[in-house]
Amino acid sequence: MSNVPSVNDSNFDEQVVNSDLPVLVDFSATWCGPCKQIAPFVDQLAQEHAGKVKVVMVDIDESPQTAAKYGIRGVPTLKMFKAGEVIAEQVGAAHTA
Repeated sequence: MSNVPSVNDSNFDEQVVNSDLPVLVDFSATWCGPCKQIAPFVDQLAQEHAGKVKVVMVDIDESPQTAAKYGIRGVPTLKMFKAGEVIAEQVGAAHTA
């Protein structure tokens, strides 16, 4: 996912909570098959909305504090943040027709 930088426990607040732009966070894991399936779509979103929406990825295994703080129970989980608050969420890989 060349257009989607990784964030972690140490820089999540800086990159997401304090962002001036809305931020779509892809909570995923390297072992997660559905995460790999949606990765190209997430990457495309990042490219299409560059400058308007920030898109980042959090590996839940590498950032357990952030995953716990935001109640991540399954991956993939996508959360949209605006002004530091979660405004939308999608758990699981949604299928489009």
